[in-house]
Amino acid sequence: MLDTLPPCPQCESALTYQDQDKLVCPECAHEWVIPVAGSQAGFIEEETVFKDANGNVLVEGDSVTVIKDLKVKGASSVLKAGTKVKSIRLVAGDHNIDCRIEGFGAMKLKSEFVRKA
Repeated sequence: MLDTLPPCPQCESALTYQDQDKLVCPECAHEWVIPVAGSQAGFIEEETVFKDANGNVLVEGDSVTVIKDLKVKGASSVLKAGTKVKSIRLVAGDHNIDCRIEGFGAMKLKSEFVRKA
């Protein structure tokens, strides 16, 4: 990791801080990926583009709709098709959508089981 954090590329503020795998500027709320040592450009490649079941590009804060009934581990009920999910957060990993669903709580979903609302 870096000894010192770089200034914000948007507003040049030196008050940046790390939040998981991103750097954040508290003054302008700009977020960007953390530089990685040994990378050719000095930064992680552009973030992965996540697409829904229909091929539409998903972005942070989108609303999506579940397209098929999904079994929920640890719950006795099923997440029904047509359930609307608001304010998604995109993350890297096996499940690429973090969200909160009324009646279920915090969940992780795969983008292939949702469509943009």
